[in-house]
Amino acid sequence: MTIANHLKPANRLTPTDSIVILTGAGISKESGLDTFRCADGIWAKVDLEDVATPEGFARDPALVHRFYNDRRRGLLDPAVQPNAAHAALAALERRWKGEFLLVTQNIDDLHERAGSQALIHMHGELTAVFCGHCGHKVERWTGDLSVEDVCPSCIRKGGMRPDVVWFGEMPYQMERIHRALGACDLFLSIGTSGNVYPAAGFVAEARNAGALTVELNLEPSAGASLFAGSVNGPATEVVPAFVDELLSL
Repeated sequence: MTIANHLKPANRLTPTDSIVILTGAGISKESGLDTFRCADGIWAKVDLEDVATPEGFARDPALVHRFYNDRRRGLLDPAVQPNAAHAALAALERRWKGEFLLVTQNIDDLHERAGSQALIHMHGELTAVFCGHCGHKVERWTGDLSVEDVCPSCIRKGGMRPDVVWFGEMPYQMERIHRALGACDLFLSIGTSGNVYPAAGFVAEARNAGALTVELNLEPSAGASLFAGSVNGPATEVVPAFVDELLSL
């Protein structure tokens, strides 16, 4: 697929147009991180109600800490590095002349390590923690977390938790995301299942605002029919190729 195949003459992109990109677990899979909703993904192995809800944390905080400690250690394994797709998006941000925003559902830090800066972690970050008692946030936490950890601000223990948005909680910076979607010329979705809201609704929001919408995914997502165009294949192949085409406009 080429971009031109899915552009109407009245909606042709230029290098100064605005881009919003959404990424999901599929972009990090080739770096060695598990996805969530595929047949062998994370939610096939653990009950999300136990480890990804406020109620689960209140019921068994030690279990929740073990789950996220394992994931944090996995992310910090030296073998886990940004891949060609992460690098391509960082290069696009550096070279694109128009407005650019990268919104990720991922809680890993691979976009940052690749060089992305115009970035929103709508579901939080695995390497950050905050205190449920007073709200104090620690931006960088690389060790294990437990119920015995004491908040450095309120000096209470038992409240420190991963800075991860759980089911039933509000994703971060939604007002900024909605503004960007309402003003963008291209909405690009990469490596997402299309099952989790509010992110699954971004394509309709961008399309209603007149944006070109394109999906890059290993296979068609649940919302693939909502996009004007799609490219299926590994992220490390289709994302760099698509970025190269954008930068040639």
